[in-house]
Amino acid sequence: MKRNIEDYIKPGAHAHLVGIGGVSMAPLAEVLRGKGVEITGSDMKESETAGHLRSLGIPVTIGHLPQNVEGAGCVIRTAAVHDDNPEIAAALASGIPVFERAQAWGAIMGHYQNALCVAGTHGKTTTTSMCTHIFLAARRDPSVMIGGTLPILGASHRVGQGDTIIAESCEYCNSFLSFAPTVAVVLNVEADHLDFFKDLADIQKSFRAFGALVPERGCVVVNGDNANAVEAMSGCGRSLFRFGLRDSGADCRAENLTWDRGLPTFDILVKGERYAHVSLRVGGERYAHVSLRVGGEHNVSNALAAAAAAYVLGVPGAAVEEGLNAFTGAGRRFEKKGVCRGADVYDDYAHHPDELRALLIMAKTLGYQRVICAFQPHTYTRTAALFDDFVEVLKLADIAVLAEIYAAREQNTMGISSLDLARRIPGAVFCPHLEGVTAQLADMAQPGDLILTVGAGDIYLAGEALVRRG
Repeated sequence: MKRNIEDYIKPGAHAHLVGIGGVSMAPLAEVLRGKGVEITGSDMKESETAGHLRSLGIPVTIGHLPQNVEGAGCVIRTAAVHDDNPEIAAALASGIPVFERAQAWGAIMGHYQNALCVAGTHGKTTTTSMCTHIFLAARRDPSVMIGGTLPILGASHRVGQGDTIIAESCEYCNSFLSFAPTVAVVLNVEADHLDFFKDLADIQKSFRAFGALVPERGCVVVNGDNANAVEAMSGCGRSLFRFGLRDSGADCRAENLTWDRGLPTFDILVKGERYAHVSLRVGGERYAHVSLRVGGEHNVSNALAAAAAAYVLGVPGAAVEEGLNAFTGAGRRFEKKGVCRGADVYDDYAHHPDELRALLIMAKTLGYQRVICAFQPHTYTRTAALFDDFVEVLKLADIAVLAEIYAAREQNTMGISSLDLARRIPGAVFCPHLEGVTAQLADMAQPGDLILTVGAGDIYLAGEALVRRG
């Protein structure tokens, strides 16, 4: 018998969250608690997030133990937790229904008039954050779920009273197919998560199904510059609103693009016939004029995506200007950590070759004498599948320092190492431990350098330790 999660997250119900410290699980715990659900949770390690949840009265146990699920009406798990987890196994044996995190968020979305879901192989956190800035500027009081910390929120989420929820939407394990978007944003579709998807065509199939979740009254906002995304969305059967820098047929595009010290200024132009509820300026086309405080052409594209989504949801151009002009980046997205021996130290979450390429190309425009990139590959399967791409893109740095691969959810069954990458990159240095990364960067650092710690694992700890050395 299929169970409806709505029946288990009502006021007075008890839900136990496995992996409660995760970036989308912790806000889920707060949102459900705010709706009157009794919440308990567990995680593998102690963290500031766990401490914060306890301060709100949510019990958090460190370690996954069968007894943790006792008394729960349902269990909600993060995508990385499988049936062999002791708590999941205990719940299944006891007849306690187990739901996925995405199912819970999808149920929550159904209570909003507008559900703006931002998807793509990369750029999701930044674009979701840009959307948040815009909707806050428009006084729309949105609820928000982001895969990273946003300074304006001081958190990765927000519980608002408006009619809009803005949610970062991940394709891994098809989790975003449990969401309920009324506007779906697709930034790009590339080969990734090949430990789950068979190939690019399988990934496109998943994104196509995501677009098809949008109701007929809704809209799919798609990057016209990304051929894989356009191909995937062209078969979803929904109205498309395209944005792009190079797509001549785009509904939303940038013009008069100029750069000052690596930062872009541009006009956002929109074809106004289809969404007459938004008043445009100058000849019925210019929607907004923006000066970003984050660099790189990829961020111009992200800004266009956020503006396009705002436009179809009736947000005035003035709010787009105010929101984007105030945006300084999300946590771990080219985030300045400090200075060491005169070198600026930044951290970034890039873990796919396309993300890394965009980051390094942008970094090279900022006027530093050297760009030193300390990169920690994320998962063995991704490193193996995209090995040659990683080799080529890491050559863009003046010096590459390679930390060992971050295992995340995997075992190294293929015997691959970051040392294999280092051997293919001229001048690259391999450091098997983060302490060695920090020491190597400290030895290299000098005034005029930009030092980047990059990856989706714990490489940021090396940068933070470097800054403490001063």
